Amino acid sequence: ASGAEIPSPMAELPTGAAFGSLVHAVLETADPTAPDLAAELADHVRAHAARRPVEVAPDELAAALVPMHDTPLGPLASGVTLRQIGRADRLCELDFEFPMAGGDVRAGLFARLSDIGALLAEHLPVDDPLARYAERLSTGPLGNQPLRGYLSGSVDVVLRIGGRFVVVDYKTNWLGTGEAGLTAADYGAERMVEAMLHSDYPLQALLYSVVLHRYLRWRLPGYDPTTHLGGLLYLFVRGMCGPATPVVDGHPAGVFSWAPPAALVLAMSELIDA
Repeated sequence: ASGAEIPSPMAELPTGAAFGSLVHAVLETADPTAPDLAAELADHVRAHAARRPVEVAPDELAAALVPMHDTPLGPLASGVTLRQIGRADRLCELDFEFPMAGGDVRAGLFARLSDIGALLAEHLPVDDPLARYAERLSTGPLGNQPLRGYLSGSVDVVLRIGGRFVVVDYKTNWLGTGEAGLTAADYGAERMVEAMLHSDYPLQALLYSVVLHRYLRWRLPGYDPTTHLGGLLYLFVRGMCGPATPVVDGHPAGVFSWAPPAALVLAMSELIDA
């Protein structure tokens, strides 16, 4: 795999939910365009560590987060880096809450996950990296799960890039294997697809796409889903190694890009409304 000689900047850092929460908090509040990015990140690590204690030195974590800001974000982002996208083009922690099929109404119609699987099978081309997820949602224990009640959460950040809007989700997953040190090779396309499917991230990505669609429909004059929906970037930050990050077929290690068709996002939004 490409990048086996490039160590992950975060290879020696902790794992686990607390560490992931700390990284998310820092990336939410730090200014990526600060002249001294390492110092900016370290200040925010110290501020957030009071509530999210993790055994890591603030300067060490900050230094490990700098390379991800200088890693190209691939074709959906026109190759720009996080450092090049300022606060004016970021919407951090987009909170959402909306009812699914009538909210708390007991009677009436409601959708199931198998219905989402049918939409995926209908709209995704066979060569889409996540096309096989349709079968997982259509059969087995997941298929019969109903979509009822209220859906709430928050999107890590929405980036405005060249007039399009891209959903970004930060992941601190450790994708290494065996005893070998963590490298960029552990975050190639195939390994990231496995991680996406294993953790049901495609379902999360579709729900986030619906959130962005509804927000832009409400807030953006002249909104056109085919023009303004820019897809999703799942940033596996441990694999983002800066300018030296290997790029295969236009896709940098650690950056998983997915652009579900606008028609799928609209159909998904309608399905949730039953």
